[in-house]
Amino acid sequence: MTHSKAPSGALHSVAVIGASGYSGAELVRIILRHPALRLDSLYAFSQAGKRFSDLYPSVSCDMELLRYAGECDADICFLALPHGEALKLVPELIGRGKMVIDLSGDFRLKNTDEHERYYLQPKTAGSSMTYAMPELFRNEIAQAKAVSNPGCYATSIILGLAPFFHGNDRPFRVSSVNCTAISGISGAGRTSKTELSFSEMSENMRAYKVGCHQHTPEIMQALGSSVSEPAFDFTFTPVIGPFTRGIYSVLNVSLDGEASGSAIDDLYRNFYAGAPFVRLRDTMTEVRHVALTNFCDIHIASGPENGRLVIVSAIDNLLKGAAGQAVQNMNIMLGLEETLGLS
Repeated sequence: MTHSKAPSGALHSVAVIGASGYSGAELVRIILRHPALRLDSLYAFSQAGKRFSDLYPSVSCDMELLRYAGECDADICFLALPHGEALKLVPELIGRGKMVIDLSGDFRLKNTDEHERYYLQPKTAGSSMTYAMPELFRNEIAQAKAVSNPGCYATSIILGLAPFFHGNDRPFRVSSVNCTAISGISGAGRTSKTELSFSEMSENMRAYKVGCHQHTPEIMQALGSSVSEPAFDFTFTPVIGPFTRGIYSVLNVSLDGEASGSAIDDLYRNFYAGAPFVRLRDTMTEVRHVALTNFCDIHIASGPENGRLVIVSAIDNLLKGAAGQAVQNMNIMLGLEETLGLS
């Protein structure tokens, strides 16, 4: 069920720390049109001193990108920084009573050992925040003052599988999932890299971080399992494709026992009945169906035959996989309509 409270009174002031990257830029676009928000300040590091419109001329925002030095006065802080940077900034922001939405992976994993193994960075034990996937943890998000936004691959894959692992009705047990997920090039960030240049990626695809992608433990954690003690076999192959934005996940699922197609369909439709940004499609979903939106489209592509089925999930990696979901979480935290500013 979505919140129905409409914005009233003074606008909430917002800062974006890390506004020069792709996710930060999407946050700025959304905040500028959000009826309950006022954009207070933008912060960057390597791009500090420039104006936002210098980097993104399509956005009518001439605010200067400031160098962050702990002086943020806004009520709400979005952090869209490289992994490892939020760990340094978030504790102080929380201590000052700020509402914090972090888009990095710094606070997603509860298991410190798994974080250090997959992110290759040290982390203080216990430094995790509310994991903020609205379709699964809406009540927890509504009570939180600081949340960790899910990863892009993780969002597409978790939403594609969640009805089997969450909710009161779990009539089917998953024994294995084999997932191949293709991401647009923007998922790698704005930093220039030769292997991501047009001449390298045009008419090309490449698997990467096979068996060691940092979203693997996040996916397992959100589904009530872990990489060290898995409740089901999980294989994840991330692929980068020759398009700008979007994630396309093909999930091959094996169940213990047989199931009818209508029973699986009912399970998904009942589970997502109150989720405004999840659309169950009767026909095959495509990346272009979700590009530039906050939707996750799911299609049960085949099966189940002999307990096996194929589920296809698609999102825009910069919106539902990052900035859009972050604002969706903020709306819930403020008690606003969940879709506000995102329609």
